[in-house]
Amino acid sequence: MTLKKYQAHIYVTLRPSVLDPAGTAVESGLQKMGDRNVEGVRIGKYVELTITSESPEAATKQLDRICDQLLANPVIENYRFELVEVATMMKAGA
Repeated sequence: MTLKKYQAHIYVTLRPSVLDPAGTAVESGLQKMGDRNVEGVRIGKYVELTITSESPEAATKQLDRICDQLLANPVIENYRFELVEVATMMKAGA
């Protein structure tokens, strides 16, 4: 069996209906700095991790579970991720 390594780029953001006080503070600071053309600032989280899996589908299923149970609060946050294959290896005994 061949296992593949994937680099996952995970983005966690507040749902649009949730107030973002940190984003509001940054936007206010930018306005005070003279950057009056900036609006709609939202603050989120970015996570990178490497995952070894049999397929991109299996990696996606595992990442959905990881994001839903640990990295994001599904009540107030959305998440999305991108998978990039970085290496392939043979499983011992295959």
